[in-house]
Amino acid sequence: TRAEVQYSRQSGGAGRQTDARIMANSGLQMLGFVLALLGWIGLIVATIMPQWQMSSYAGDTIITAVAVYQGLWMSCASQSTGQIQCKVYDSMLKLDASLQATRALMVVSILLGVIGMGISSMGMKCTKCGGDDKVKKARIAMTGGIVFLLGGLAALIACSWYGNKIVQDFYNPFTPVNTKYEFGAAIFIGWAGSLLVVLGGGLLACSCPRRTPSSGRKYPKSKAASSGGREYV
Repeated sequence: TRAEVQYSRQSGGAGRQTDARIMANSGLQMLGFVLALLGWIGLIVATIMPQWQMSSYAGDTIITAVAVYQGLWMSCASQSTGQIQCKVYDSMLKLDASLQATRALMVVSILLGVIGMGISSMGMKCTKCGGDDKVKKARIAMTGGIVFLLGGLAALIACSWYGNKIVQDFYNPFTPVNTKYEFGAAIFIGWAGSLLVVLGGGLLACSCPRRTPSSGRKYPKSKAASSGGREYV
């Protein structure tokens, strides 16, 4: 009947819209996961690198043949001949509170990245883990995105905190000229990596699809079927 044909057309259009929405969510999940993974690798590189701050040659500072770099775990001295000597910090208790907090936040962000990758891998539509329920898998992926967001924010706070300390020491008039430092390459990598993790986690968290209202739609009854039971006198 005409009602059945109309319903079949509506259901077919709704099915095509649902498939297109699923494909868009899959692409969004993949993009978010790749961005978060690249940012997580950048955070690891930034945490290991010793170039968080480097010697400043601004103002009346005499340029020497030795450049000093300081990181989260060690300090290095690079000579003009190309020789580099690094020394790991002897005691953690002698370090500044800001350096210890930056260490802790970067380690926490890396660990949260590992947890976020595991959860997101289970919830992504391109994997077989987490069952066949699409809504459940999307919620798992959204949870992984939230974990990525927390890790990226932790790394962003750590890099900003460390950078603020460098700026305060640089403009402090009581700081000796030969002990002033500027931003190193590692802190820029940390900023970029944390932003990528936050962006990727946000895309994963926003990829949870909504339930379509057409799923609960009932099949309409035919007028011919309802009128077939009438009795004529």
